[in-house]
Amino acid sequence: MSESLILNVTQVAKTLGISRTTVYKLIQSGALPARKFASSEDADPRTVVLSEDLRAFLANLPSAEVQPAA
Repeated sequence: MSESLILNVTQVAKTLGISRTTVYKLIQSGALPARKFASSEDADPRTVVLSEDLRAFLANLPSAEVQPAA
């Protein structure tokens, strides 16, 4: 199966293990770029995230500091 070029908000939330509300907050803050897409002129535009934008978002997250075992 090939990778999708675009993901809807539900797919992004599932991929990241967060809620849809949190995805919308990331989009609203500008941390996660999103676009509006309508499949036809009559359809309401849906919020989508390009897979490359999701990758860039993840790549720009700070590294986790691993604490050595005591």
